[in-house]
Amino acid sequence: MTMPPPQQPSGPYGPSQPPNPNPNPTPNPYAQQPYPPQQFPQQQPYPGHPGQQGRPYPGQGAWQQPPMGPPPARSRTGKVLGIIAVVLVVVVGGLVFAVYKLVGSGSGSGGSFPAAEYKLTVPPTLLDGRYKLAQDMSQTEGKKVVEGSYDPDIRDPKAAVAQYSAGSPLAPSVVVVSGMYGQFKAPDEARGKMLDGAAKGNGATVVVPAKEITPAGSDVTLSCQVLTTTQNGVTVTLPMCAWADGNTGASVAEVTPETSKQDPASVDLAKVAETTVKVRDEVRKPIG
Repeated sequence: MTMPPPQQPSGPYGPSQPPNPNPNPTPNPYAQQPYPPQQFPQQQPYPGHPGQQGRPYPGQGAWQQPPMGPPPARSRTGKVLGIIAVVLVVVVGGLVFAVYKLVGSGSGSGGSFPAAEYKLTVPPTLLDGRYKLAQDMSQTEGKKVVEGSYDPDIRDPKAAVAQYSAGSPLAPSVVVVSGMYGQFKAPDEARGKMLDGAAKGNGATVVVPAKEITPAGSDVTLSCQVLTTTQNGVTVTLPMCAWADGNTGASVAEVTPETSKQDPASVDLAKVAETTVKVRDEVRKPIG
């Protein structure tokens, strides 16, 4: 008697697939590749600048937003890189906005320039050695922002832009310093513009508006605010402060694994201001 051919067992979703007759299949050339490391890029000019009409925006083409493609599912590394990129885009973007607005204003304030007595440096460590320098962008992207700029209230501007890191690679803390130095007739205006620029960053929302804080024992008044920013699925609570004086101005943001998830309304801005003053003391040095 002829026996019928054996049947494949049937599961709840239909017949099972037959076994692969080729025990050594050719590797799939479209298999997912490892997530590539992110590079800090160059940003497009701030939207709405004059372009080819009138005076060009200084440092045109210097800052593009990081190509932050969505990280692989369940990838802590991808999320960490996304957070760092978000912080860089927002904080450094504030400097771009400040330079554009100040140069575009042409206010020509009266009075003489202050003497050039201080400069900004990029030390190898920050905040009593807790943070180590990860990227010094002063002579690359930073230089492009201020190079060739002109404003009657700014003389000989130079950039100081750097990222510092601490902690483990999968749970880092980050400090970003983004500023410039030279001789400034209107430092209060520069301080406000840096925070304005960060607030106008892509995906940024001001949760705690900027307010002035003068830490105890400090000779400078700071402007501080709290943002939340979301890019490519990564949301970060971002407190930041900015200072400006006759020679230096910078915005500073410190983000840790804890503060990145903090309720923005609960952020202690007085403490953020104290940290910013410490950063200022370490990066602002006498000329010569």
